[in-house]
This record gives sequence, C-alpha cells and structure tokens, in this order.
Amino acid sequence: MTLIPSILLQAGAAGGGSTLVFIVGTMAVFYFFIMRPQIKKQKETRNFRENIAKGDRVVTVGGIHGKVLEINDSTVLLQIDKGSMRVDIGGISADGAASEEAISNKG
Repeated sequence: MTLIPSILLQAGAAGGGSTLVFIVGTMAVFYFFIMRPQIKKQKETRNFRENIAKGDRVVTVGGIHGKVLEINDSTVLLQIDKGSMRVDIGGISADGAASEEAISNKG
C-alpha cells in the first residue's frame, strides 16, 4: 500500500514544472487564437452599429437590404423596396453595406 503513494509523489515532483508550463502555454494559445480575435470582432461590430447614420445602406442579419431613414436608441427605420420597416440595431449585420441596386431592385 505504501508503494503506490510514493510512486505518485515521485511522479508529481518530477513533472510538476513541465505540467505548469504546458497549462500556461495552452491558455496562451487559447487566448491568442480564439478569444482575442472574437473580442476584436465584437468591438468592430459595436463600433459599426454605433456609427450608423441616416442615409447609410445596410443589410440586416436576415438578408434584407435597406437605406437608413431614422435612428432611435435601439431601433432603425429602414427604407426597403415596397415601404419601410423598423429593425432592432442588433439585427443590422456588420459584415457589409448594401448596394444601391440591391435596394431598388424591382425584379
């Protein structure tokens, strides 16, 4: 019975430093390749939505192309082909602006 705990103690003492380095290295890789790009993307999206102005052409996350007519605290009024619609600011896609022909396309 005393043989197993002594083996575990010896293994823990020998590999303790390298295990800590491995854990810290894994956390660093996780931060730089996963968390950091996601945080950067969230900041860009927030800045895009905060800087939407009247007259901008935007696309909703549902794919609706429109021109901004009015901006409130949490909603945007969009001019679309056959009228207008009110959309939550969170529903505006930050991936790109709409083209004029996509908004006025009657086909």
